[in-house]
Amino acid sequence: MIWRWLTCSSLAAAAVAGAVSGAVSGNVTLHDSRVAAVSKHANYSGVVVSLVPLGRPAEPQATGHYRMLQKDKMFMPHVLPVFTGSTVDFPNADPIFHNAFSSYSGQIFDVGLYPPGSNRSVRFTRPGVVRVFCNIHPSMSAVVLVLETPYFATTAADGSFHIDAPPGEYQLNFFHERATEASLGALSRRITVGDAPLQIPAIAISESGYLVAPHKNKYGVDYPPGPVNDSVYPGAKK
Repeated sequence: MIWRWLTCSSLAAAAVAGAVSGAVSGNVTLHDSRVAAVSKHANYSGVVVSLVPLGRPAEPQATGHYRMLQKDKMFMPHVLPVFTGSTVDFPNADPIFHNAFSSYSGQIFDVGLYPPGSNRSVRFTRPGVVRVFCNIHPSMSAVVLVLETPYFATTAADGSFHIDAPPGEYQLNFFHERATEASLGALSRRITVGDAPLQIPAIAISESGYLVAPHKNKYGVDYPPGPVNDSVYPGAKK
């Protein structure tokens, strides 16, 4: 099925503006969530929307440089889409040590223990879902989504997204860490991008099949029980 929706208002705006060609936008909502930010506050951020060119390679693009900050014992942003071959910095803005790592199949890495105010970087060379953790703080988690296309966006809190891409045929894909592969696959569509902006009808993503999977530390064993004693690490606040 090919989506070719194009509103009259979008056509008029494109004509007046002289126009930005190849723009795709829309809105995503999340349902059946047990996460308070979603169920109580209607925060629909963190969904990655991407366009994969069909019948031709993606336009050449220099690999990017991104940042996933560690602050207040959190990775920011929590979900980070990047183009294959890009480098991601993991700066430590906390007054304690961190150790970002991933032992999952997307890309295995371990930057080691590093102090406040310093940085470690990782280059992501193959597409996939990279689940990132801290070897010291089990509550810290994030996702680096490595894509083979430069045409992608992450939804804002209201679920909106906007992607600039040249005219052509694309596969429209969605990624949400709390949705099953099957449900996301069912939302995938083939679309035609023209010279005028394209508005995609509202997309609803269900989290009903999502199960929280506990993770182990970088050595493949359980984290020590009890609260983390950050004072044992040099540079921690006393």
